[in-house]
Amino acid sequence: MIFYNSLIKWYLENKRDLPWRKTTNPYHIWLSEIMLQQTRVAQGLPYFLSFVEAFPTVFDLAKAEEEQVLKLWQGLGYYSRARNLHKTAQYIATELNGVFPDNYKDLLQLKGVGDYTAAAIASFSYNEAVPVVDGNVFRVLSRYFDMDTDIAQATAKKEFAALAFELMPKDNPAIFNQAIMEFGALQCVPKNPDCAVCVFNESCAALQKKKVELLPVKSKKVKVRNRYFNYIMVSDADEKTLVQKRTAKGIWYNLYEFPLIETLQEEDFEFVSNAVATNSFFANPVISMQACNEKSIVHKLSHQHLHIKFWKLNVKGELVNGITKEELKQYPFPIVIHNFIESE
Repeated sequence: MIFYNSLIKWYLENKRDLPWRKTTNPYHIWLSEIMLQQTRVAQGLPYFLSFVEAFPTVFDLAKAEEEQVLKLWQGLGYYSRARNLHKTAQYIATELNGVFPDNYKDLLQLKGVGDYTAAAIASFSYNEAVPVVDGNVFRVLSRYFDMDTDIAQATAKKEFAALAFELMPKDNPAIFNQAIMEFGALQCVPKNPDCAVCVFNESCAALQKKKVELLPVKSKKVKVRNRYFNYIMVSDADEKTLVQKRTAKGIWYNLYEFPLIETLQEEDFEFVSNAVATNSFFANPVISMQACNEKSIVHKLSHQHLHIKFWKLNVKGELVNGITKEELKQYPFPIVIHNFIESE
């Protein structure tokens, strides 16, 4: 009870003013939760507002073209979230008459909705007593109770969820879930938390034992793969260019890009120009080629670091299927390519 009372008092005094906290509408809460997976609130908020404006209801989102959804999502990353969001909206609109499931168990059946998101919607929209367990919750509970359970283990979530459920007031689970996540996001942060001003500085076990920086325990290390992308921006006599859709499963699925030459390492002008000559991107004779960036742009994803170079090619005649600069800006691109286009 001491933990709960102190937590709620802190939350009511320090919580951020966020639009999805002013509603129990499951559509808005679902949107916000999907957007905030792997994304900071400051980054996700403008996207949430744009989506709600473009698609006020789940029916509006369901009726949209996937490319429109991906274009609005551009820059938020983890694009499978946007594709799943769109498919789930179509399912809810057509199969469920626009009505979201009203309990945790049924919410879990929706595409792209896992334990955490289902718990958030169930508690925030329907007041179901089910705890949310995300990185913030792992951190707060492991430090406060000095829990050295490895959170990378499959059983950890069940253990932390059981503890959170025990601490949660069953008549108002929503405020508890909001409060513990907000506390982890603003106060009990991963590195260098300001424990001197923490409401729990007299009762936090990790602080008493000088273990704050050691918790939570997480053993699994992500192996990062390096990839080397050479994007060929072709320009014909009418200043039209070529793009292609990424149709292979993996990063940036269904987004657009310039013709790509992927290499095993960073390559120079001679190598790339020879590779262009042996590829069949276009039939037009090449007039000139130049590097747009001498040094690779390193674009970091969760499991991959992409080393990206852009090359500009001028060719004779007109390109087959060439598009204008204005048309180019209508396509959904990975943010690194979008930024390059905007800088041109």
